[in-house]
Amino acid sequence: VQLQASGGGLVQAGGYLRLSCAASGSIFSINTAGWYRQAPGKQRELVATITSGGSTNYADSVKGRFTISRDNAKNTVDLQMDSLKPEDTATYYCAADPPTWDYWGQGTQVTVYS
Repeated sequence: VQLQASGGGLVQAGGYLRLSCAASGSIFSINTAGWYRQAPGKQRELVATITSGGSTNYADSVKGRFTISRDNAKNTVDLQMDSLKPEDTATYYCAADPPTWDYWGQGTQVTVYS
């Protein structure tokens, strides 16, 4: 399985971005998928996860602002990020197959300026 992330960019605080992760391989549709982020000098943080059945979990820091979703037919997982804050600035990675998270996409940079 190969994952391809897209959708990062530069946005003003309060704005929004939508990240998308496209997977090759049908196995993706049966795996839990998620988005991580890592800011410079900080530990990698699990932002959100979604099971194959659509159950979701979010880090406290993004609850109420971010929404993870998936389309199993298209093998995609998206992260809608609203009300962005400067502290959301990071490189975002999609990943699949916890707990070892065997599959990773390349990072996409999100920069939020005030």
